[in-house]
Amino acid sequence: MKKLEIPGNGMAAVLGDRDENFELLERSFDVDLSMRGSELFVEGSDEAVAQFSAFLGQLLALPGQGHEIQKSDIRTAIGLFQRNPGGNLADYFVDLRLRPSAKKFVAPKSEHQRRYLEAIRDSDLVFGIGPAGTGKTYLAVAMAVTFLNERRVNRIILARPAVEAGEKLGFLPGDLAEKVDPYLRPLYDALYDLTDRDQIERLLAKGTIEVAPLAFMRGRTMNDSFMILDEAQNTTSEQMKMFLTRIGFNSRAVITGDVTQIDLQGRASGLVEAQEVVGNIEGIRFVHFDETDVVRHPLVQRIIKAYDVYTGVRKRSGALDG
Repeated sequence: MKKLEIPGNGMAAVLGDRDENFELLERSFDVDLSMRGSELFVEGSDEAVAQFSAFLGQLLALPGQGHEIQKSDIRTAIGLFQRNPGGNLADYFVDLRLRPSAKKFVAPKSEHQRRYLEAIRDSDLVFGIGPAGTGKTYLAVAMAVTFLNERRVNRIILARPAVEAGEKLGFLPGDLAEKVDPYLRPLYDALYDLTDRDQIERLLAKGTIEVAPLAFMRGRTMNDSFMILDEAQNTTSEQMKMFLTRIGFNSRAVITGDVTQIDLQGRASGLVEAQEVVGNIEGIRFVHFDETDVVRHPLVQRIIKAYDVYTGVRKRSGALDG
């Protein structure tokens, strides 16, 4: 048995209300925990106790490094530590923490997310490719808003291809803006979640933030801008080339997509093609996500993995049949 001291200001965040995190911590590190006052007693194998002690030490060091522990951080921190025991939690919660608004901060929750934010910070053009729920769009928007607040860019451009997935735009009710709004809604949702709604509305009205279908980008060159192309798997080759050549001076561009969810009918995906065409150009970074990066409900991660397995079995079966 090992005795560990937990500072009073860190106890509630680490252990949770009514010690609700006890079971999660015990299950994750294969230890038994008990609390007496501010002392935490840990029982288990020498290796398990050492690993848990190292984790707790890193976690409790975060406030002194500028990050106040939130209850929601515990599950994230456990996942980060277990996937990379030799790493440091401060690399995620402190070094790459974004603050898109006074009341909101965003930090990477996986190794791929950390690499993604580093790539966006250090490179002019970044591709983020992977399944839904991995934070590709949300983190890109968070970085864009942070850049805007820090006056590193003058405007944000958010674009999506308006692909007709089952319904023809011409048959939908409303004017053009109302017809394409459903395609753009996830981008608005990210903006509203990251900062004050009234501020976003003012920036949208001034044109400092623009959310538009990809087609609206044609013929424009964006200087001093942060550009995001979302759902890029549904761009054609021509559309992808058009977007890539819009990048102006002192600009950043992030392209996100999931190559397993292509809605194009009988046409090649511009995102798939771009990986071959520009994959070796210096200054362009590609970051690939997988099911371990899913930050939605834990069930989503298992669903994505199940589909990956199912698709792999079908592909192998088809190859054998052929």
